[in-house]
Amino acid sequence: MLRNPIHKRMEKLGSWQHYTFMACLCERMYPNYQAFCHQTGFAEAAVYRRILDLVWETLVVKGAKINFDSQLEKLEDAIPDADQFDVYGVYPAIDACVALSELVHAHLSGETLEHAIAVSELSIRTVAMLEMSQADKEMTDDELKALPLIENELDVQWEIFRLLVECEERDIELIKGLRSDLKEAATSNIGINLAQ
Repeated sequence: MLRNPIHKRMEKLGSWQHYTFMACLCERMYPNYQAFCHQTGFAEAAVYRRILDLVWETLVVKGAKINFDSQLEKLEDAIPDADQFDVYGVYPAIDACVALSELVHAHLSGETLEHAIAVSELSIRTVAMLEMSQADKEMTDDELKALPLIENELDVQWEIFRLLVECEERDIELIKGLRSDLKEAATSNIGINLAQ
């Protein structure tokens, strides 16, 4: 699978930076899940939204106490089963849920690095799978890297990483800024826009 050069550099980041990075990528995957729920009537997209909002809260509110075990249960109930849907959108929706569950698992285990890399890979994979599905063929890493959507995904991840790595300590304003920028853009890693 397509590797992102930032994975090696992720070790430089502290846990709050890993959490923020994962939350940013989940924010970018959320429209895929919401669009799927909207299209199929499956589950409430609000479940995903609430869990992700709680994660953001832990990043900006000192001492926020969240029961992540119960959030994980709620999330598991909200993951669609690919075999039950005949629409392509089920796959990006599942990826979005798996990414969010990686983020929740990071909170439960305190291990952030491997989960942050997993979320990064998932987000890239969502884009790569869509491109290969539309082209109806397997592609090499080099072919994938040449595609605008993949290039954009790698650029966005790099940009988020770059902003975080420049911080000496937890920067609440930066976290809030990233969150509001991504929410405002409301465009997913595969170009689904919530405003449309």
